[in-house]
Amino acid sequence: MPPENASFVTEFILVGLTDLPYLQLPLFCLFLLMYMVTVLGNLGLVTLIKLNAHLHTPMYFFLLNLSFIDLCYSSVFTPKMLINFTSKRNIISYRGCMTQLYLLCGFGISECYVLTSMAYDRYVAICNPLLYNVAMSPKVCSILMFGSYLVSFLDAMAHTGCMLRLTFCDANTINRYMCDILPLLQLSCTSTYVNELVVFIVAGINVIVPRVTIFVSYGFILSSILHISSTEGRSKAFSTCSSHIIAVSLFFGSGAFMYLKPSSAGSMDEGKISYVFYTIAVPMMNPFIYSLRNKDIKCAVKKTLNQIQF
Repeated sequence: MPPENASFVTEFILVGLTDLPYLQLPLFCLFLLMYMVTVLGNLGLVTLIKLNAHLHTPMYFFLLNLSFIDLCYSSVFTPKMLINFTSKRNIISYRGCMTQLYLLCGFGISECYVLTSMAYDRYVAICNPLLYNVAMSPKVCSILMFGSYLVSFLDAMAHTGCMLRLTFCDANTINRYMCDILPLLQLSCTSTYVNELVVFIVAGINVIVPRVTIFVSYGFILSSILHISSTEGRSKAFSTCSSHIIAVSLFFGSGAFMYLKPSSAGSMDEGKISYVFYTIAVPMMNPFIYSLRNKDIKCAVKKTLNQIQF
């Protein structure tokens, strides 16, 4: 039960990355540049895939959704963070905080399942190429994506719904640059047992299912590649998976480093740096990971630029 004389919170204060005044402007410029690159890169990739018919395949369908999710995920918190660099008080309303939490959870979990769908797509392409058109038909791809969004935003609803039942008293300072589950739980003046149970169950499912599926898929992929007799064939098979492996390693690796690191290891500033990499750098890097070594994307860029010039 909350204390009888407690004043209930109607807004939260976001601590941000630093309170040093001389760092505010450089950080504002840095993150504005990163956000612009994120928006242009992901929006450009979505546009390219939409405009070029030869990219209307399952692999690029999932890539389009990944870029859309990265764009939305970054846009949920980055504009607010940029405003806070120029404000004296970094305030977010209670409703704004809960909305931000819901969208962050929804798009963050969606990315897990889109990366999982992409791993399944590569598994079918390499291990069962003759069945690819049937196993990865437009209907199957649409069902996979619909299921990914449905599960993700239902999970986000569970997290946010449990958060709405909590009472926040005098403490309202979030030691982050956005609203996240764990910092909010630390501020509650009522029991967080149900919330912790939901986090344990829902997060456990969202951690285990995608990772196990990806590991199993790549286990079969590796086995199939090793059975390819020609060096050129093995090299081509590896190249079709390399971008996805890098993206998965960055996303799940940075997430594991951020959430699984012991509380005693490193300082709070180091924790914030890893949080920045997970939430800002990864969405910015994904378009480049999938396009720099991709001949189809380069061809689409040249074709689109020629059409614009013409």
